[in-house]
Amino acid sequence: MNALVIFPGKYGFFPYVFLIYLFFPVSFVLEESGWKRLIGFGLILLFLLSYRQLYFVAGTRKFHMWLYIQMTIILVLSLFYNLNHFYLGFFPANFISWYEDKRLFRLAILYLAFCIMTPMAFFYEIVVDTIMFLFPFLILILFSPFAYRSMYSKMELEEQLNQANEQIDELIKREERLRIARDLHDTLGHTLSLITLKSQLVAKLADRDSERAISEAKEIERTSRAALSQVRELIDDMRMMTVSEELLEAKALLQAAHISYACKVDVDFSRIPLITQNILSMCIREAVTNVVKHSHAKHCEIEITERTGEIQLSIKDDGKGFSINDMKGNGITGMEERLTIIEGTVNRQNNNGAYLFISVPVISRRNEEGLDDQSYDRRGSADASRRAFFSS
Repeated sequence: MNALVIFPGKYGFFPYVFLIYLFFPVSFVLEESGWKRLIGFGLILLFLLSYRQLYFVAGTRKFHMWLYIQMTIILVLSLFYNLNHFYLGFFPANFISWYEDKRLFRLAILYLAFCIMTPMAFFYEIVVDTIMFLFPFLILILFSPFAYRSMYSKMELEEQLNQANEQIDELIKREERLRIARDLHDTLGHTLSLITLKSQLVAKLADRDSERAISEAKEIERTSRAALSQVRELIDDMRMMTVSEELLEAKALLQAAHISYACKVDVDFSRIPLITQNILSMCIREAVTNVVKHSHAKHCEIEITERTGEIQLSIKDDGKGFSINDMKGNGITGMEERLTIIEGTVNRQNNNGAYLFISVPVISRRNEEGLDDQSYDRRGSADASRRAFFSS
């Protein structure tokens, strides 16, 4: 047997907090006697029922019915019991903000104003005497649906943003799986096929030509060691790296190659998603490796800045610059493929040396309270992200 659910769990304690305000209507009805008191309690119970039902029937026709019943009860209690019952208007004001249709939203506000203003017109003398006290609450009740509506719209947009980020993460994982599969096929497929053919050849030569079989076996050993080295390189590429870590490695590599190095960073990477940092790190690694291997440069400059909602990375050297073949070689194509995942772009040109410019849109997953983005410990976050990638 299912247990009775008083309010939907997704709203937390919020619905229960509002119930505190029913203490005053109960106290007003207790001042009455006979049938009037009995009817008053019946109306409060019906009001309470409507309050509960409204949480369960949002988006249906019953929502309109229960909302207007609730506002009508406020009108009756304010007219025939106590004018202060108009404070119950905060209840329907919350639910009016749930209307997505602007016409229904305006009609509900007009009816709420009618249910509150009519008793005030009837008890005109009381209102005049207490206008300075009643007026602020009247304004607050009538304008609170607009405030609630704005708040709920913001919450809905944040939820949609979270869902979009989850979809982006899933697409990134799929793209990364495809990249790994492509790299494995390109780097290991030929090598393993070669090992298989040579192993079959060794089996055939074992009895007929032992010396050649031994030679082929040694060749298999060399080939397998090369394959092992390729696997290690792939694992190194898959390790999540932060930009700060990669810059340290780039500095060490350039210094080892006797290339002077200058770096300027004006970005707070603590709020940048790790996948973005990892892709930028791979681009830096590829670019610096090209500088060391091909540029014949004496000096290299790296600059990372944040401008108008995007991260801009530039790498410049004073070497021989890009040749026509370099424009599609030396890992440029790989950079473009990786940057496509995060909607980044790469441009290269010759300007007294090679000049590489990368632009990536800034996507921060942390909201104002810092609840949407986890604060990553550098190496621990890489391990956590890697485990999540392979476990999904």
